[in-house]
Amino acid sequence: MQVRKLHSWDVNYKEARRLQEELAARVELRPLPDSIRLVAGADLAFSRGLGRFFAAIVVLALPDLERVEVVTADAEPTVPYIPGLLSFREGPAVIEAVGRLRCRPDVFIFDGQGYAHPRRCGLASHMGLWLGLPTVGCAKSRLIGEYEEPGRARGESVPLTDAGEQIGTVLRTRTGVKPLYVSPGHLADFATSVQLVLRCCTRYRLPEPTRLAHIEVGRVKRDYIAGRTG
Repeated sequence: MQVRKLHSWDVNYKEARRLQEELAARVELRPLPDSIRLVAGADLAFSRGLGRFFAAIVVLALPDLERVEVVTADAEPTVPYIPGLLSFREGPAVIEAVGRLRCRPDVFIFDGQGYAHPRRCGLASHMGLWLGLPTVGCAKSRLIGEYEEPGRARGESVPLTDAGEQIGTVLRTRTGVKPLYVSPGHLADFATSVQLVLRCCTRYRLPEPTRLAHIEVGRVKRDYIAGRTG
């Protein structure tokens, strides 16, 4: 899958902040397409010892979530860790993995934030602009925002807000299990992002595309380390 180059990854803090603000202004919140078939899940892992990010993308086909394709990649971060600018560290590995896809997914779900970000441009939003495709953020923890606890049943949800603005949804994907923090990335909105995540959740808390990507990226990281030390 071809990916257009949106900007350089080799930027300093001031340039990254400026870029992020510019990119946030280009994020479009609108309903996901009705005819979604291929859903890609993306996850990353960092090795502090190796100083590398590892990325995995798992593409599944709706409605039965059949596996279509799996790709992996690794890359060195070009900027140091700065809260709120993590997508500049993780982005190169994601883009490297996307470039290895043979298929073109209809939507990506990222294990991270989308609009629910201090500058409304988390990893899912940032990558959506790079890819020019619909993206959704589905995080296990909250970055910012306030909410009241949703009901305990699967499908119960409440808005996640920041200064009175909805920035995401706190969604219960399994009855009695901790909720997830879902936010549109790019070319998605709050309601259809929640609908997609629920369609992709089966027996587990996490949606299958990102759950399987998490397993895959862990395997790739272990294999890389084993190859370096074996």
